[in-house]
Amino acid sequence: MNETRGGADALTPHSMVVLRDRPVVALSPDLVECLAECGPRVLQIVTSPAGRLTIPLRTLAASPKANWVVAPGDGYYDGLTGHPMRWDGNAFTHIPDATDYAPAYRTPPTSPLGSHLTLTFQARPGEKPGAHIEHLLHLLTGRPPLGWGTTEPLEHPWKGPELPRAQHLILTGKSAIATLNLSGETETTTLVVAYPPSTSPPIADLPSLVDALTAKTPITALMAQLSPGRPDLTVEPRWSGASSPIGLAASGARTGPPGFTRQRLGPPSAPLTWFPLGDGRSPDYWHRHRQLLAHLNNPPRP
Repeated sequence: MNETRGGADALTPHSMVVLRDRPVVALSPDLVECLAECGPRVLQIVTSPAGRLTIPLRTLAASPKANWVVAPGDGYYDGLTGHPMRWDGNAFTHIPDATDYAPAYRTPPTSPLGSHLTLTFQARPGEKPGAHIEHLLHLLTGRPPLGWGTTEPLEHPWKGPELPRAQHLILTGKSAIATLNLSGETETTTLVVAYPPSTSPPIADLPSLVDALTAKTPITALMAQLSPGRPDLTVEPRWSGASSPIGLAASGARTGPPGFTRQRLGPPSAPLTWFPLGDGRSPDYWHRHRQLLAHLNNPPRP
């Protein structure tokens, strides 16, 4: 293979393979370097079944740019989906005729799971990047962010919402981690807050929290969902349960399909409409999410 600055272990016309044999694999500077060098290739990160990913690296592995490949010793499988994989000489690919999950993916989690509350929201870039996430973390955890950076571990302590206008940033808070992406005229932030098994996420309070957020730092859209997850905000390569929708907020005064309730949020200068979708406990409510999106994207003509 050709030598790479990020230290890839294999390089083919279709993939860049990086082996990581450690308990926790993060979005480290060398992996970011590998991603920058990939070009049209897919970055494939190979771990053992005992390896866990951080949330930022798990997010990357769920994108078209990268895969999480797990090597239990008797084959390979996709760490996010459990689908069996094989090496075809150019890349790890899914076995098309596989009819079951990989056995290691079906083993129980190694520690008790709590809940991950995930909020993904969009805003127009303001004068102080990071102001939205600072306000939201105050509302959810009572504390500001702890640090920020472009790779893990984070390089900088938090000193206020005046971050550089980098395309991709990571922020941490109390039992929370967020990724912030700047693209054109849109600032997209995904915040994950972890709750232990003994603590219930504030699902019923979300509309009032979103209302308080928009009163100070307006947003244009928000999606809330709940999923089982480790309190330490790492992800194991095994089935831990499906995510479930809680609600969606869209800018403006909107109406939903028949049978949907709604609530007006935000100041008059930046109104939002909140649509509750479920209690965060049933994946079956994703069909309501799809129905609502279809309505919002193609509203009926009067």
